[in-house]
Amino acid sequence: MLTPKQEQWLQRISNTDRVNIVPFDPKAEDKFQKLKSLIQDKIGIEIPVVHRGSSMLGIAGQDEIDVYIPVVPEAFAQIQLQLGDMFGEPRAVYPLQRIRFATSIDGKKIDLFLINKLHTDWLDGVAFEEKCKSNPEILNAYSVLKEEMNGSTMQEFYRRKNEFINDVLGVVE
Repeated sequence: MLTPKQEQWLQRISNTDRVNIVPFDPKAEDKFQKLKSLIQDKIGIEIPVVHRGSSMLGIAGQDEIDVYIPVVPEAFAQIQLQLGDMFGEPRAVYPLQRIRFATSIDGKKIDLFLINKLHTDWLDGVAFEEKCKSNPEILNAYSVLKEEMNGSTMQEFYRRKNEFINDVLGVVE
């Protein structure tokens, strides 16, 4: 089951573009560390830069590295400017919730998110990844789901993915 907010977000996702799931890239962590160093040279080492998603979990995914910069809402504007200097205009902006930039490093696609560390999107994502890391059955089921969704539409992929995450977290709306 999805929340009304998730349903609304899904309507913005393509119902024709297809998902391509690829095997885990064992070089993803090295590429992340290289990008993290570049980002922290710009915004400072006191701001966390966090590797998330399938490449952090060591499972198949969309051949990208998800990078998150969790900050308090008061820091959003300044960090957004600094990231904009590095990566150009953001691809998506949800004010005081998350801002997505896209880049690449060593040929690897990067989805970079400036995110409100107090927002449920961040907190739920952290909780889900902790459950995956501490429970091999959940991680395996998540990996199988992603592999089964290869070739599905982006909208269907994100629908099934979010339903799975909500189920694991016990989200009810």
